Amino acid sequence: MTDGSSTREGVADIGVVGMAVMGSNLARNLAHHGHTVAIYNRTTSRTDEVMQQHGSEGDFVPAHDVDAFVASLKKPRTAIIMVQAGRGTDAVIDQLAERFEPGDIIVDGGNANFHDTIRREQDLKARDLNFVGAGISGGEEGALNGPSIMPGGSREAYTTLGPILESIAAEAEGEPCVTHIGTDGAGHFVKMVHNGIEYADMQLIAESYDLLRRIAGHEPDAIADVFAAWNEGDLESYLIEITAEVLRQKDAATGKPFVDVVVDQAGSKGTGVWTVQNAVGLGVPVSGIGEAVFARAVSSKPDQRAAVQGREHGRPEPVAKPDGFEDDVRAALYASKVVAYAQGFDVIIAGAKEFGWDIDKGAVAKIWRAGCIIRARFLNRIVEAYERDPELPTLLADEYFAKAVADGEAAWRRVVSAAALSGVPVPGFASALSYYDSLSSTRLPAALIQGQRDFFGAHTYHRVDREGTFHTLWSGDRSEIESAGSGH
Repeated sequence: MTDGSSTREGVADIGVVGMAVMGSNLARNLAHHGHTVAIYNRTTSRTDEVMQQHGSEGDFVPAHDVDAFVASLKKPRTAIIMVQAGRGTDAVIDQLAERFEPGDIIVDGGNANFHDTIRREQDLKARDLNFVGAGISGGEEGALNGPSIMPGGSREAYTTLGPILESIAAEAEGEPCVTHIGTDGAGHFVKMVHNGIEYADMQLIAESYDLLRRIAGHEPDAIADVFAAWNEGDLESYLIEITAEVLRQKDAATGKPFVDVVVDQAGSKGTGVWTVQNAVGLGVPVSGIGEAVFARAVSSKPDQRAAVQGREHGRPEPVAKPDGFEDDVRAALYASKVVAYAQGFDVIIAGAKEFGWDIDKGAVAKIWRAGCIIRARFLNRIVEAYERDPELPTLLADEYFAKAVADGEAAWRRVVSAAALSGVPVPGFASALSYYDSLSSTRLPAALIQGQRDFFGAHTYHRVDREGTFHTLWSGDRSEIESAGSGH
């Protein structure tokens, strides 16, 4: 360990650029696991601060400029960038690329847009440099104590990088929560979907809380007890666990429940939006994730909310709490959660096909079992589902999940009905149920939509009773002709 900038050359196993909380915690995690870690931050005082506070925790090689940082790295050099996504990341990549040599590895550990990762990987490959976009989940605690890591990039890069990442990742049932996801942008794509599922999971939990409070009439402490009990069963997860803790928290200034003094406007950093945007482009319905994104957007429109509330002439009274309502909400939460994860994995499958990635869905579920925000017992069931059938068309078709949803279906419908009658918004529960009903229905009104499209735009249609593509002469004698169109 040294204070200040170091002149030690070729000694660091890996380097970290960016000493904000996530970067410094990741560097400390690496050092805790026996790696010699080079650290660098554009503002040198931050590097000095990390050394003063944590320099005794392992072997760090601090640098006050990029040249010293690069010189301190063993070959092939490996550096992880933990700076703000966008231009900041590009600037650091350019600095390193100018100094790195063929075979060296640059890792972006931020929440980058996977399209940027694809571009960066191609640019650096042309310079014989390896670029790895690695999704890192688990927040500040995960970065320090063991995150779930989703690296993309080349197999060659993973040969060098993999053992290092495996040494610092969280562990689930003795297995490190890291795997090579696929080439170029695959890692950041899967991290994006992870965050989209996280949005849906959080929204469903929030709706459960709202139902238990507004219809069941429970106060936050009692609802915390309900969530704590749920965390002992199939719903066991990090998000359920912390929900109970948040609900038990009291505001020091007022003595009120913490949840009652927080402004009810939810923020967003964009990855949920990206998931929805890319899913729409891939033709994958992600209504559960979409409604979670939209719910945050609605919450953050105070002027619109106030304007509508000002026009109100009385809200519905909550229905009398049905018997077993808490159990119904639990069943509805589980069923809706299945839908959200099913839709998320549908996006991964479609993305892999579109961008030529070979992604092991079961391996993805495995590395989400610990370290990440959506870690849950539930994920073992997903691993088992893909072990039974790697080509499963949807998680809802797996025997375990099909039974779980069927067992909870009546409760799910009771909850959505009670919410509608009581004026309690449940966009997550309701959209998940509609999605399930859409897949379950033998006939959908899309047939009428195809008729409308053919009427106003000659978009053609297919028939149920014979092959071919057809068009009705709506402005003529309304006879049907066979067409060369696609029917879509």
